Amino acid sequence: VELVESGGGWMEAGGSLSLSCVASGSMFIHDMGWHRLAPGEQRELVASITRGGGATYADSVKGRFTISRDNAKNTVYLQMDSLKPDDTGVYYCNAHVEGVEDDYWGQGTLVTVLP
Repeated sequence: VELVESGGGWMEAGGSLSLSCVASGSMFIHDMGWHRLAPGEQRELVASITRGGGATYADSVKGRFTISRDNAKNTVYLQMDSLKPDDTGVYYCNAHVEGVEDDYWGQGTLVTVLP
């Protein structure tokens, strides 16, 4: 199983970026999510989504970020609007796969938000 993120880059504050993460391989995926590692900080959960579409968000991104997924494509998305410089960091997707104890992780994609 391999997770590959795409869509990172730079944007001015107030702008939008979209991230995608595709999981390759034959598997049944339960929860998927996006985590963020900001400079000098610990990695934190940004948003997660169940297979049925139930989403949870960090307080810092509520109302600005939207997580979604396409189960047929084993893909999870993160739409990021009203970006702030504090949103800068490396974004990692993860997937909890049926029958596997540890989650799979992507390699990360860098998001830079300029003031």
